[in-house]
Amino acid sequence: MNPRICAALMASTLLSVNTVANEIEEVIITSSLIDQTLSDIENPLHVVTGEDIETTATQSLGESLDGLLGVSSADYGSGVGQPIIRGMSGNRVKVLNNGMVVRDVAGIGADHVNDVDLNNIQQIEVVRGPSSLLYANGTIGGIINVVDNTIARDDFSDSALKIGLEAQSVNDGDGHNLSYQNNIGGLNISLGYKNSQFDNFDIPSGAILHDEDHDEDHDEDHDDHEEDHEEDEGFLANSDFENKALKFGVSKTGDWGYFGVSVNSVESIYGIPFHGEHGDEHGDEHGDEHGDEHGDEHGDDHGDEHGDEHGDEHEGERIFSTTDSDVVNLEGSYVVNNSWLKQVDYFLRDTDYSLTEQHAEEEHEGEEHEGEEHEEEEHHEEGPTVFSNDAREYGAIFDLSNSEILQKIAVNFVEEDTAIVGEEAFMNPTASEEMTLGYYVSKEVDLFHLDFGIRHDRTRRKGSVSHDDHDDHDDHDDHDDHDDHDDHDDDEEPTAFTKDFNSTSLAVSLGKEINDKFELNVTSGIVQRAPSAVELFMNGPHLATGRFEVGNPDLEAERSTNFDITLGYEYAGVFGAFTLFQNHVSNYIYLEDETEEEHEDHEEEHDHGGLILANYLQQDADFIGYEFELGTVFELGNGDLTLTFGRDSVTGDFRDESNIPRMTPDRNIYGISYAANDFELNLDLKDVESQTDIGTNETVTSAFTMLDFNAVKTFDIGGQRTARLSFFAKNLLDEVARNHSSFVKKEVPLPGRNIGVRVQLTL
Repeated sequence: MNPRICAALMASTLLSVNTVANEIEEVIITSSLIDQTLSDIENPLHVVTGEDIETTATQSLGESLDGLLGVSSADYGSGVGQPIIRGMSGNRVKVLNNGMVVRDVAGIGADHVNDVDLNNIQQIEVVRGPSSLLYANGTIGGIINVVDNTIARDDFSDSALKIGLEAQSVNDGDGHNLSYQNNIGGLNISLGYKNSQFDNFDIPSGAILHDEDHDEDHDEDHDDHEEDHEEDEGFLANSDFENKALKFGVSKTGDWGYFGVSVNSVESIYGIPFHGEHGDEHGDEHGDEHGDEHGDEHGDDHGDEHGDEHGDEHEGERIFSTTDSDVVNLEGSYVVNNSWLKQVDYFLRDTDYSLTEQHAEEEHEGEEHEGEEHEEEEHHEEGPTVFSNDAREYGAIFDLSNSEILQKIAVNFVEEDTAIVGEEAFMNPTASEEMTLGYYVSKEVDLFHLDFGIRHDRTRRKGSVSHDDHDDHDDHDDHDDHDDHDDHDDDEEPTAFTKDFNSTSLAVSLGKEINDKFELNVTSGIVQRAPSAVELFMNGPHLATGRFEVGNPDLEAERSTNFDITLGYEYAGVFGAFTLFQNHVSNYIYLEDETEEEHEDHEEEHDHGGLILANYLQQDADFIGYEFELGTVFELGNGDLTLTFGRDSVTGDFRDESNIPRMTPDRNIYGISYAANDFELNLDLKDVESQTDIGTNETVTSAFTMLDFNAVKTFDIGGQRTARLSFFAKNLLDEVARNHSSFVKKEVPLPGRNIGVRVQLTL
């Protein structure tokens, strides 16, 4: 359900203490999700301000939140970093913009960017645990809500023009942005624009790993050349990123309520640093022991006789994705104020989104490629792969509150059409419908504050599975036979499926102020998540993961039984919180690779171009963990010095006692911050422990330490005009680091040392 709809289903209204120093100040923060004031302890929720985002390096959504307890990122290069909450990612974590689910295709592939603009935002809200499932359909893990003021609910009091510039060293990147807001003729006008360009990012010395066993199978001279080439480059190829975002909104307010319209347009282009090559290396992590056989796909194109064994290196080739989204929002509120109905909120959103993965031959000026024949004409015959998603969402919230009780009823309806067509992946077009009816109540009950929400969701997914026994993909180096997967039309008609999922979810939260020092919050919820269209109907290669993925139309809905307890403390400049959580997920859906023996047997009947066959399966799973944070504040000079320490830990196990793959390792997070008048300084150290609790065919990930620095100075330049200068440093120690949650941790290390500056003028 849409969070703004699910405001009606909010199970708690209180904010957990965060390690961010700004959050311990006595300020009032209002969540856009519920339009209510948040206090300091109860609900496990983080709030990251827009100023925090504006004063550090431009990063992916996941990277921007990676320092929060219970929140991490699954990166895939500079442009892609999908958020993970308490070990859960993908479709279990919903990303929202102004309370409405972002209808991109990030949940379909690990290499897909979250389609959300972080320019000129008010805040990012993160809800973990049972309460989050009330904001959107199937949020077993949590929600990320990016809030801006593109559609103003209150009149702008002053005009404001902001101009920003940015430069980064790690990728020779730069960016500029502009925002403007004003009330003109009674209309609130809001405009935002951002353009960022980043080249391939630098990586520390020794960040490239080589599979010794793999190398032994190849020509020694070739390997020596290859290794030297990789080591000497000092950067990660195809890790560049470019983004353009434009948003415009207009609104009218009055005693009767408000009404507004906005248009958001986002375009991006980013390189794909891993593309199914290095099959053996990738297989060590993901069970793909034979991905190197995929070398036939482009080996002939490059004249590389070594390609079949070594995997497709895609030398001389640019592999990249482009995204294009246009979103139209209409929303408003009508004040009724009669004896039983306070007001009605309504909204409509239309999304037209596409992501295209494609290849292009790079230019080689003045270069001779000995032993290689670049057959350009043949090379360009490989067509693009298009992931498309068109969605329409609308609903209303009916506020039935009075002086004694807060209660709301919400309805929501979503239509969504999804398709994947091309050489890189394939799924027949699908159509989805979601209907939600929800009820929320908040009330003081004796010694406790009670929040209760219940919702009923009906989800219908229509799709089909082709019965060609995957023969269309048998020979990936013969693209003439595959353009746009026309062969599907020549085979037997696909079998159509209509899958209906009906679920009732609920969450309850009890908050208690024990005394003037301690507060206690207990939250429990039961939520179901319907299988996604990809999990049901996927049937083709997915080179970004090095797999041939096969969905299962017989999958059942996941059912999460989630429990969360938080004890908070604040007294005499000392603050802290300790949270325990457990999440049992029945019918947990995951992608399992076939074993080496299964691959050899299966290969005799079906050739998947060397890609390992991976099936969507399900079994029960348990996630257990804790989050701990402690801090203190000292007066120092004209400001405050804040010291914080936090630790988070989560483990995931299947019913058969095997480990769930790609689980976030335990982390210790230390923070030092100083704030005085117009100056702020932050030093953060993230100690990420080694991950030895690994899934089948995974490898252990080494520990690393990430040291970040940020200093911000604000200058008064006359009148109400200001200039804010921020200096930042990421990975100051230039540490070799790998994200265990990443599908491509070995091939795509984290960036090296990054030093940069941002300047913002407010006029």
